[in-house]
Amino acid sequence: MDPLIASMKVAASGLEAQSTRIRIVSENLANARSTGDTPGADPFRRKTVSFAAELDRATGAALVEVARLGEDEGEFSTEFDPGNPAADEKGIVKLPNVNVLVEMADMREANRSYEANLQSIKQSRDLISATIDLLRASQ
Repeated sequence: MDPLIASMKVAASGLEAQSTRIRIVSENLANARSTGDTPGADPFRRKTVSFAAELDRATGAALVEVARLGEDEGEFSTEFDPGNPAADEKGIVKLPNVNVLVEMADMREANRSYEANLQSIKQSRDLISATIDLLRASQ
């Protein structure tokens, strides 16, 4: 298979993987303060994304795939807020195990990876167009 087409397939798989990562990070940020529905209930648990390289037999290229969507098993933080509907009998509320700073850094990294893959597709497309133009001019 043409190396330019293969590079586009690799970049497209990266776009899809980073898109999933951005969606998961967005969910984490949106639920960073979501508590449980009932007193003492567990709050939102941070979601995670794991990637894997998957060999594309048609191109021989290693594509990026979302291997697994999981949940962070880290401890919940707690705070004293007796007026909260999710507070237990001692007034303690469990908060999600989402660190907003970590999520923002992850979002920034995912966004940059997405942009890099997009740029790679644009470059490949430009090279294919230039090749076609050269072939037309030589006839």
